[in-house]
This record gives sequence, structure tokens and C-alpha cells, in this order.
Amino acid sequence: MRRTAVLFCLLLICYAYTLPRWADWNQNSRLDLVLALVDDGTVSIDRYVANTGDYALYRGRTYSDKPPGLSLLAMPAYMALSPILNLPPVAERLSRLGRVGSLESSLRAEGSGLREDKLRVALVQYLLTLLAVATPAAALGVLFYRLLLRLGAGEPLAALGTLAYGLGTTAVPYAGNFYSHQLCAALLFGAFALAWPGDSVRRFGDARGLLCGLLLGWAVISEYPVALAATVIGVYALVRRGPRWIMPLAVGAALPGLLLVTYDMRAFGTIFPVGYAYSALWQDQHHTGFMSITYPHPAALWGLTFGLFRGLFVRAPWLLLALPGFLAWWRMGRLRAEWWALMLVVLFTLLFYGSSMMWWGGFAAGPRYIVPMIPFLAIPAGYWVATHWQRSAHRSLSVILIVLSVGMVWLETCAGQSFPPDTITNPWIGYVLPAWVTGDNARNLGMALGLRGPASLVPLMVIVISAGMFLLWTRRTLAPATAPAVAGE
Repeated sequence: MRRTAVLFCLLLICYAYTLPRWADWNQNSRLDLVLALVDDGTVSIDRYVANTGDYALYRGRTYSDKPPGLSLLAMPAYMALSPILNLPPVAERLSRLGRVGSLESSLRAEGSGLREDKLRVALVQYLLTLLAVATPAAALGVLFYRLLLRLGAGEPLAALGTLAYGLGTTAVPYAGNFYSHQLCAALLFGAFALAWPGDSVRRFGDARGLLCGLLLGWAVISEYPVALAATVIGVYALVRRGPRWIMPLAVGAALPGLLLVTYDMRAFGTIFPVGYAYSALWQDQHHTGFMSITYPHPAALWGLTFGLFRGLFVRAPWLLLALPGFLAWWRMGRLRAEWWALMLVVLFTLLFYGSSMMWWGGFAAGPRYIVPMIPFLAIPAGYWVATHWQRSAHRSLSVILIVLSVGMVWLETCAGQSFPPDTITNPWIGYVLPAWVTGDNARNLGMALGLRGPASLVPLMVIVISAGMFLLWTRRTLAPATAPAVAGE
């Protein structure tokens, strides 16, 4: 229980430590919708559109062209926070924060500085990211840890696998920014964990089915392409839980669907999600094939996996252990339904985005589009680490790949004041390393304490090392994973 609490708190602190990127079109578009809904009572972002190029133009009004799921999830939090942020003491503290030298030094010389109104929006963005993205991402880590335990991993090895996923994959940058990709990862994985048979099948079956459908539906209205992964998980849930779950799943999924229909009717006068069809920019790409989707391109598939530009395995090489992990899992001869669900989520996601004309995702830290599938790839990788830990060569390989992954991910996550531009084909040489050499690190909580450059990350390193020692410490020799005893097998 203590490990679970420490894991959650550690992941949440890590995701909250680096501030969301400012002047980011994707995030601003989603945040603009929250502000418009709460402050103006409208779905139009006319009053805020100057801060983003990711907007839809329809009948003379502007709207976010993003799926509304994340914005709708964050709206109640902003409704509660807004009156507090308007209090004079809060404004005074924001004014003081604007005079912190380490934060001022991170701004462009030609900019307008840390004005109070800009700081308020930045604080709103940070708090909403913390509540609607970082917290679900940390909760995902807890679910990940528990599933590794159910696969037979001991507590320290399950914690190691969870840290490898939570701190050593492209989940990191998107768990701390107001994007919907890591939220979708948490929703999809949460639904998968709910459907996995356990002791509460009889007592909470219908309620779990309703929640499972709700999570899947909300993932879809947050990122439409995850409908493929959601379908796989929905089918898996019915295979595992039986026909009794059909109605709860359908009702749960319909609730977010009704919200989406209501939003689209108010914005575009249709029940269908058409925001991208009216995007002011990227029209050539959006009108190629079906909303930029054609067929799998070898160059795109390579770019998403092994390319220096956006490749997943370049940033998180430990995930390569998923390949022998899937093989070892199959040879286990059990949990075949879970094996197929994991495999199909990964394959469908890769093939879908490998068919996109914009597979690289613009300004990005790694392959942001495929972030929702990463925990499904990391589970078999973590399983392989746990089952092969006793062999010294495999243990050394696992440690080297995990440490390398954590280093690569955080190097990119903390470089510069924006994510690497899509005009730089080798972000490591053209963006990441130059940013670190010049001390141009992403704004973070350490800077709020007056620390500058790489030194601002020292408090986080101390926290990670201290918590990591607690999580991985054990009195006994680490034992390999044992075959799990799972209900329904």
C-alpha cells in the first residue's frame, strides 16, 4: 500500500514539475474552449483565437478544431477555480511571481513580459493540466503497477516496470501539458484494467461495466482516432465479462457521446464531429484521403518507431523488450485474451497513424499521436523484465535500457521553451543538445524557487532518487515473476 501511494505521488510530482509549454497552439486551442464555455457561456473561441492557429472557421465564427473531451473534463475544475483566482491576494502573488528573475530570463527579449493577465492564464493552464491530465496519468501508473503484480512480478520489480513506463517513455512530456494524448492513455488503460477479471466480478460487475464504457467513450471524444483502440478494449471486455456487460458498456459509452453531439450541434449544427473539416490551416493535409488518412506508409511507420525525428524506440529503447515480452507471454499459455487486446491496440494504433499525412504531429517531443498505446506496449516489456530478472545478462540489459530511456526522455522533455519544431529533422543535434548547452530549459517549479537552467531540475532529481530507493528496496533477493492466478482462466 505504501509503494502504491509513493508511486502515485512521485509520478504526479514529476509530471507537475515542468510547466506546460506557453504559446503552444494545440494546448491553447483546448484551453480557449474551457475559457469560452465558463467565462463567456459559448462554444465559440472568438475572444481568444489570437493565441492559436488550431481553430475551425465556420459561418464567420471560430471554434477549437480539437475534440472537446479534455476541455469538457477540465471545465468543472475551472468553474471552481475561477472565483479563487479573481481574489486580490491571488493577483498580488501573481504579480510577485512575474518578478522572479529565473522565470523572466526564460522569455523572449521581444515579448511583452510576464504581465498579470498572462500569468493568470498560465496558472489556469497549469492547474487544469495538473487536475485533468497529470493526475489521471499518475493514476495510470498505479493501475500499471497493480497489473504487473497480477502478472506475478514482485513489488520491487513491478515498481521498476512502472517507473520505466512512467518516467522513461513519451508519456512524460504529455502528462505535464494540456494535450489529450496521455489522458486517453489513462482512460483506455483504466477501461482495460476494469475489464480484466478479478475478485470484484460478481459484486461490482454492472458498475464496473458502466465505468468501463464511460472511460472508453470519454477517450473517444478526447481523441477521435482512439476509437480503434477503444473498440478492441470493448470487445475484450465482452469476451471476458460476457453478454451481461453489453448494456452497461453501451450506456457508459453513450454518455460522453451525448456530450459530443450536444457540442457539435451548438458549434457546427451537426451531430458529427467535423472540427478538422473546417480547420483554418492544414487544409491540404486534412483533405487528403479521409481526414489525412490514406494507407500505411513504410516511411511513416519507421519514423514513428526508429526514426531520429520522432521515433518511439529512439527515446525509449527499453520498450523494445516488449517484443520478447509478447513472445514469453504467449509461451506462458495463459491470459490469451489479454495478450490479443494488448497486441491489437498497439498494431491498430501504429497502422492508423502510419497512414497519416501528418504522422509526426507538428511541434512535438517524440511521437505524440501514439502516446495512448504506450502503456499497452510497456506491460509486456515490464513482464519480460520481471520474468528474466534473475539472469545477470538480462538484468544488466534491462537496467541499461531503462536508465537510457529515462535520460533520453527527460533530455527532450526539459529542452527549450517549446517542443522541438517539425522543421528540425534531427531534434537531438538541432534542438535538444543546444538548449541544454545554453541553459535553455523548460520552465519548471525549480525556477519559481529562483534556480536557473539545469540547476532548476536538481530538486526533482533528489525527489526521484529518494523515492526510487524506497520503491526498489527489498530485504530479499528479487524473485522472478510467477504464473498469475486470474479469475476466469
